Amino acid sequence: MTQGERRTPARRTVLGAAGATVLGASTVLAAGTARADERQAAGSPRTPGRGHGYRSLPVPTVIGHRGAAGYRPEHTLGSYRHALDLGAHVVEQDLVPTRDGHLVCRHENDITGTTDVADHPEFAARKTTKTVDGTALTGWFTEDFTLAELKTLRAKERIPGTRQENTLYDGRWTVPTFEEVLRWAEEEGRRRGREIWLHVETKHPSYFRSLGLGLEEPLAKLLRRYGRHRADSPVFLQSFEPSSIQRLARLVDAPGVVLLSGASSRPWDFVEAGDPRTVADLVTPEGLAWIASYARGIGPTLDLVVPKDANGRLGTPTALVRDAHAEGLILHPYTHRNENAFLPADFRKGTDPTAYGDAFGALKRYLETGIDGIFSDNPDTALLAAADLAARD
Repeated sequence: MTQGERRTPARRTVLGAAGATVLGASTVLAAGTARADERQAAGSPRTPGRGHGYRSLPVPTVIGHRGAAGYRPEHTLGSYRHALDLGAHVVEQDLVPTRDGHLVCRHENDITGTTDVADHPEFAARKTTKTVDGTALTGWFTEDFTLAELKTLRAKERIPGTRQENTLYDGRWTVPTFEEVLRWAEEEGRRRGREIWLHVETKHPSYFRSLGLGLEEPLAKLLRRYGRHRADSPVFLQSFEPSSIQRLARLVDAPGVVLLSGASSRPWDFVEAGDPRTVADLVTPEGLAWIASYARGIGPTLDLVVPKDANGRLGTPTALVRDAHAEGLILHPYTHRNENAFLPADFRKGTDPTAYGDAFGALKRYLETGIDGIFSDNPDTALLAAADLAARD
């Protein structure tokens, strides 16, 4: 049985329609508000749907991870638009620079797997090996291309072995600049009659600054140009390097989010600066208080919220949600995906890693911890899970 036979477009349409229904259902929204009031009384830092800026977003906030990466090649206008069509509250962009200093949307500066660059003989000599944040990579890199050159390439599915259906859209879209996304968000906002929220990540900021291609200054300039630099602007700014969020906090007032990977890892700017702290140090009450001095939230890996045991099964939630909320920080963990390969072992179905598992069961466990939002490759699934949770409260 092929992947297409397991997951038909009709099923995706049903999920998308259900997600739209979730957003429009007054009973669900009322239940969500009641749940939010309870959480506010319990120490949650915000009440959704009230006030301005990120406090106006629903809780849990569903963030379209790289757009709707479960259904379209990531970081394309098609992926971003589909995330909105499925009902995502926020859409994510990752930013890397071109050689001439333009910010473009790619998860990594290595574009070997996400574009058709290997099919362009004129760029064959650009293939090289680089060390990025301590890791040696061989391929083609955005910082070796001008924007005009990059625009001759077409985007494609990053993991075609897992998401064969997404290859249908290979070559359909170019690599967007962040300015193009800002203009697109303005147009979509007018068309849909609401603000379009963005979740914007600076990728490898220390590495690029060492090349004379600092990310924060051109990003701040674009945010100011398009009116997204204020504290209540519909944008989050995120990075795995705390110093990048600190730098952005000096340039604009938009809320910052510090991303946190595995507990034993160290942010790369810490490595370069000789700072011995690990992520485990940053998720202590003292570390969270330090983050709260310049940021409004954290984006932890889901394992920091609910760790897995030696067999890959979900264990007991940590104190991270409680401790972060005590410092007034919101939590936007990453990343939910529907496929077995990405789910905890106790929520997989069958042995095919590309098949969908019990995504709703896993989401229930994560959302019950009180997180404020979640990054999802399948935002329609996450929205339905959030509606299930609201209906039970």
